[in-house]
Amino acid sequence: MNVFTLKIIALISMMIDHYGVIFHSGVDIYRIIGRIAFPIYCFLLVEGYLHTKNIKNYAKRLFIFALISEVAFDLAFYGEIEFTHQNVFFTLLIGLGTMYLLDNPEKYNIKPGYISFFSFMLAIILSVDYNFIGIIYILAFYYTRNLPKTIRLSRVALILFIINLLTMSIKQQFALLSLPIIYLYNGELGPKNKILQFLFYAAYPLHLIIYYLFKTI
Repeated sequence: MNVFTLKIIALISMMIDHYGVIFHSGVDIYRIIGRIAFPIYCFLLVEGYLHTKNIKNYAKRLFIFALISEVAFDLAFYGEIEFTHQNVFFTLLIGLGTMYLLDNPEKYNIKPGYISFFSFMLAIILSVDYNFIGIIYILAFYYTRNLPKTIRLSRVALILFIINLLTMSIKQQFALLSLPIIYLYNGELGPKNKILQFLFYAAYPLHLIIYYLFKTI
């Protein structure tokens, strides 16, 4: 299973999740299926960070689509523009910056022990999707990146289980279903070009605005 396949699975899972939230809020099966998406995106973010040739361009893409997606996110979930909850691109952007700073603390004269704390606080202040829990998900994959696959995912599973138990609803434990899928990852990219890259980014705001339009018909 390559990066392309993981992206397809995460995208479909996310779209099902959002469909359930917007059109069938009382039906749990949509949310359960949707729990698969975010851990896969966190894993892919770490993989992307470890292999990118230009961290600035990577961050720029996330930031641009975070801004573009915010209107669609607000309309789809709240029916209006509001500032109490920011979309998941902001979560991923904070996670990317956190990993970069953890790898380069001396460049910015920041003590490593403070970096994660400030990232958690930023996620809370901005009220990004998944809040500081999202940053913990990302860091779980980041800190275990050099371990053998089985040990790595076992530790990630333990971290996710504990943090879900302490801070999230019981449905969030279904996020662990993403780990057997990630285990099948073979380290290959699969099909990749600028058009596909753009489409995977654009799919987030596009499906949300389409859901919003159908909801208002």
